[in-house]
Amino acid sequence: MADPAKITRFGLIRHAQTLWNLEKKIQGQHDTPLTAAGRRQAVRWGRLLKPWAWDRILASDTGRARETANLINTSLNISLTLDRRLREQDWGRWVGKTIAQLTSDVPHELDEQVAAGWAFCPPEGEDREKVCQRSQTALLDGATRWPSANILVVTHEGVIKSLIYRLCGRNFLPTEPAIIKSYQLHRLVCDRKELRLVELNAMALEV
Repeated sequence: MADPAKITRFGLIRHAQTLWNLEKKIQGQHDTPLTAAGRRQAVRWGRLLKPWAWDRILASDTGRARETANLINTSLNISLTLDRRLREQDWGRWVGKTIAQLTSDVPHELDEQVAAGWAFCPPEGEDREKVCQRSQTALLDGATRWPSANILVVTHEGVIKSLIYRLCGRNFLPTEPAIIKSYQLHRLVCDRKELRLVELNAMALEV
């Protein structure tokens, strides 16, 4: 059994709503600002998350994640660290497009990538394996740096899916049933230098 004093706990959430989220455009590592509703979301999340007794926030360094983390931190008032390894998947030439546009403009290329599972890689972008590897490394490094801490991770949907799907042994294929609900807190721990899923959809941030 792992020493409880050496177990690092992570709570994963996605950033609040942005302008391109509202317009259903693919952002990847490109940034658009939080909407007014998104800023209100983040402030409200801070109040909801405060009872969990967080020690630190670890966030993607993209503008939307950083702004979400800062607004949450108006309630938590704890140390905040940015890590570029927690950025969203790089969607290359597909950034700024909608899925509807891709379905119309490049249907065969889109279908081929969707069927590739973990190897899904937009043109001039990065594949999901790379997203998983860099985000796992970010959390494992965080566990080494802050042993026994309770860390809130503010990141992106693609990162959260990559981490959880790998831990659940999924193939990242559209035929698999959805397991991640929108705007939820998900709980992981790191013990014995390995990540483990503790609770999926542990708390709804939006009701």
